[in-house]
Amino acid sequence: MQNDANVVPLNKAAPGQSPTSTAGRLPAALVTVRDKVVLQLRQAMQALFDNADDTLFEMADRATTNTEQSAFFEAMRDLRLKRKGIERGFLHKLVENFANLNQYEIGKAPQLDAVSFDNLSLVQNDELEESVAVDAMVNKVLSRDGVALAHLTTRLNTLVSRKVEDKTNPMGPRPLCEAFLEACRGLGVEIKVKLIILKLFEKYVLSEADQLYAEANHSLVAHGVLPELKSAPLRRSPQQQQRTAQSRSASEYVAEGAALADGGDYVDVEQQEAFGTLQALLAQARGSLAPRRAMPADAMPISSGDLMRLLSHLQSHLPVQSIEEVDVRQQLDHLLTRVSSKSGRSRVVGQVDEDVINLVSMLFEFILDDRSLPDSLKALIGRMQIPMLKVAVLDKTFFSRGSHPARRLLNEIASAALGWAEQTDLQRDSLYQKIEQVVMRLLNDFVDDPAIFAELLEDFTSFSGDERRRSELLEQRTRDAEEGRARAEMARQEVEHVLNQRLFGRTLPEVVVRLLQEAWSKVLLLTCLKHGIESEQWQSALATMDDLIWSVEPHEDPESRMRLLEMVPQLLKSLRDGLASAAFDPFSTGEFFSRLESLHVQAFQRFKQVEEAQVAEPAALLDDGIPLLDEEVEAVPAGPAMVAVVEEIVLVAPGETRAPEPEELLAEDDESLRKVDELRVGSWVEIQEDEEHKLRCKLAAVIKPSGRYIFVNRTGMKVLEKTRMGLAVEFRRNAVRLLDDALLFDRALESVIGNLRRLKNA
Repeated sequence: MQNDANVVPLNKAAPGQSPTSTAGRLPAALVTVRDKVVLQLRQAMQALFDNADDTLFEMADRATTNTEQSAFFEAMRDLRLKRKGIERGFLHKLVENFANLNQYEIGKAPQLDAVSFDNLSLVQNDELEESVAVDAMVNKVLSRDGVALAHLTTRLNTLVSRKVEDKTNPMGPRPLCEAFLEACRGLGVEIKVKLIILKLFEKYVLSEADQLYAEANHSLVAHGVLPELKSAPLRRSPQQQQRTAQSRSASEYVAEGAALADGGDYVDVEQQEAFGTLQALLAQARGSLAPRRAMPADAMPISSGDLMRLLSHLQSHLPVQSIEEVDVRQQLDHLLTRVSSKSGRSRVVGQVDEDVINLVSMLFEFILDDRSLPDSLKALIGRMQIPMLKVAVLDKTFFSRGSHPARRLLNEIASAALGWAEQTDLQRDSLYQKIEQVVMRLLNDFVDDPAIFAELLEDFTSFSGDERRRSELLEQRTRDAEEGRARAEMARQEVEHVLNQRLFGRTLPEVVVRLLQEAWSKVLLLTCLKHGIESEQWQSALATMDDLIWSVEPHEDPESRMRLLEMVPQLLKSLRDGLASAAFDPFSTGEFFSRLESLHVQAFQRFKQVEEAQVAEPAALLDDGIPLLDEEVEAVPAGPAMVAVVEEIVLVAPGETRAPEPEELLAEDDESLRKVDELRVGSWVEIQEDEEHKLRCKLAAVIKPSGRYIFVNRTGMKVLEKTRMGLAVEFRRNAVRLLDDALLFDRALESVIGNLRRLKNA
């Protein structure tokens, strides 16, 4: 076929990548898409670099200072020298992202770079500008081509093992931007020039994303991947076609910034068709949704503009009480009755606008009934119904475009509110205050310009992003603390095991038992945590403990005496070094060593007395074989205080209790245990603590060695800890309810469509 020449081999697309390392792991349909994408993006990158010189030269020509002009000329030179490397690096990263679709990523500990405090603020400002520019570019692509990208992502999920989202789709705007930035890391240019290069990337690469997604979707459909998922054919307005054919200078593009990519000067036919589908479903259910009084035959529909004015009137007179007490359709009927009486002619809402009203009403009925939203926030979110209705009247793509700012704002608010806990003092909660500000701003300022939603969306996502970063930081600290606690618990159990193995059932000097249990156990614990039980240090600590026990046991043979003489100096040194490394109390250490010295002295005295007794044994008998009286032999010093270890040693950390909570035991095949095992880290749940109190929390970690489930609140602070069995018992008594964290608007729309279909088939 002619198109075969367009297929780029993997080793050509990304030098250094093994041709066999990933190609066999990707489905054939995806390999075809990957190769075509590589070819398209290679051509786009060539166009970028071909035009970069002209752009930078034009910018240098417009420079107002010699320094600025020199910076542009130096950037031109640097870009020429590194052009091939950037292109190869970008395509290599693209191929790598495709390859990772069928591989599970192994988490790595974050690497901390060295920080120069002299340049810290400068670096942060540059990174901030770069991040803002990338976010703007990504948002434009999502706004313009979000549906096509969503279809592409859905198709990829049927082909690969990893969960793919728009933000992780190798062809998505963010991965493409990140791959390009990574390839440009070696450029020695200042941030102003870097932003210009980013704008060139937007113009020559991202501006063609619609074509990229259309061809990729078409290719996957040709391979039989979700052909029923219909994507609208690529349509461009004459203005856009002219813009592509007669490319303006990139410096003009840079100056215009967001204006060019936003476009929006053609109608998305697919989105209009989506609203038509909803209307068709509504047509089957009209009358049962909102029965209306009979109207005269000559009733005149009001225009959408008049409807907007009526809605604005309702919006400005919205009662303070819960929106659940306000029926927007009923309020509109009252206003229309008043208008009709004044004009002398019956006025009604047009059919299209009435369908919009019914759809939005059904959406908010779902939202206000959604159990995942806290009740205190439902009242606030419910007050957004009229602003959302006005947006839907103005723009029917509100129902079909997932990237619509109004929809995204509602979803962001609902997502942030998922972990919100009921409080008595609402005004002291920053999230409640922020949502209230957004709602009041809409009610007070929104008339007919939907741009306010994009503005509020940006402001709220910035706020929620800051909140999320703070909570993630605390959540990570909570996880680290719990994992450290689990490691410490395992180490304590190991130390308990070796102590009981050596001491349980034996009778030893009391000072030695105390030394091992109170002091040397800390040395063992620290060694286990730092080096592990397979390490040389651990074996050495065990050997020191064994030598100490042997040194205070009774021995009579000469070999034992020689061994003790050789052992004691090194034994004492090892004990002293170990206790010092564990920062054990020096005063207690001195007391232990003083008493230990007495034990060893007594041991040597016993050796001496045994030898003397063996030498003096013949002389100690009379001629008639009668032994001397006991008092005639030198008395042996009294032995040390001895203690029998008859109970297993249990080590308890300060402030902790080791008594396990009694809990009900369930069979391994119990349904409640299955529900626990299906819980995933990051899942939100609501737990009924008692009749009046509910706790909303997120599963932050599962500590596998101990089987503990750690839950945190929305700030990342630990609020609950349960064992696997204890959590299963809570499930069994229906005290745990999973919270749906899917996008609120999408769930509401899915529910509305499902209800309409049921009404149609009824």
